[in-house]
Amino acid sequence: MSFNSQHLDTFARDGCAVVENFLSISEVHDLRERIHELLAEFEPTEHPTVTFPTSPNSQVISDQYFFDSSIKASYFLEQHAVHEGKLTVDPSKAVNKIGHGIHIVEPLFKELTHSDRVKHIARMLGFQDPRVLQSMVICKQPGIGGAVPMHQDSTFLFTDPPSACGFWIALEDCTLDNGCLHFVPGSHRTNPITRRMVRSSTGTAETEFIDIEPVFSLYPLTGELEHKEKQDTRSVQVKAGSLVLIHGQVLHMSSHNHSPKSRWIYTFHIVEGLHGYDQRNWLQMPNN
Repeated sequence: MSFNSQHLDTFARDGCAVVENFLSISEVHDLRERIHELLAEFEPTEHPTVTFPTSPNSQVISDQYFFDSSIKASYFLEQHAVHEGKLTVDPSKAVNKIGHGIHIVEPLFKELTHSDRVKHIARMLGFQDPRVLQSMVICKQPGIGGAVPMHQDSTFLFTDPPSACGFWIALEDCTLDNGCLHFVPGSHRTNPITRRMVRSSTGTAETEFIDIEPVFSLYPLTGELEHKEKQDTRSVQVKAGSLVLIHGQVLHMSSHNHSPKSRWIYTFHIVEGLHGYDQRNWLQMPNN
């Protein structure tokens, strides 16, 4: 299914929109086969055992491997898959995600990310010079796939003014049991960006959060500020092949995967190239 005006209206209202059958069955199969190969190729002795923190109080990253991942297919592990520096599960079941430049180094993912259907969505959202960054496969492993706390993507991928938009593509059915997305409808209209995760001012391979003056996204447009007394979350249960489009200012999260099934997805983000993306952002792309 193509992104249409109805999807655009939903996105403008809620900050999140689902496009069913965005990928064909064969496309999902091919991407999954390549992920199986990447997981089989993972050799723990050749990579640092870097876990990806998912708890609310542990989102500050301190590792050069993390910074160097912007143009690579780097492996990050589930926190519950590592104990005292050693894996507690099979290596292929230990990987939390592979990223953050998988759209650069993996042909299948590059083709999808730069496809006409993605460009069509960017144009409908009003992007003039869309730039792709932070692409990754997230595995959400059975039983140990960690919860991701409520957050806004523009906190981590900040432009001035904010412009981040996430493309979140299900490669397996995403359910309440295996940790589907949840979001707060309309929160992109009520919750400004008030902080950023940036590279440490000390020059070390660390990140930190800094407070900023509250700012609302001007792009894609969020409309007029609305006041809500209560903000309820809504689950996003989707079939494999579905696209979930996520506004960079909308509040969203996912729960722990306690089920015996994984929850594979491919996600990437776009920002407006005409808006300032400074050197303090944790993810930096080379000039070329």
